[in-house]
Amino acid sequence: MSSAPSTRNRIAIWLGVGAAVLLVAAANAHLLYVAVTSQPECVSHLKPGDSGTERGSFSAAKSACSPQRGKS
Repeated sequence: MSSAPSTRNRIAIWLGVGAAVLLVAAANAHLLYVAVTSQPECVSHLKPGDSGTERGSFSAAKSACSPQRGKS
């Protein structure tokens, strides 16, 4: 018996490596797609200078959302 892997084993190893690379590439492509196409909605949060906030409460430093008119 020789210590070198058989041709069938080499093919199986390379197919496994190829499948793993394709899986990682597909996962990264999906993450990129979701990051580019998603638009998270604004959520309510404490705004700097709001009255009635407790000490130790956190707020956004600068909100990316403009206030909606007519909503309370």
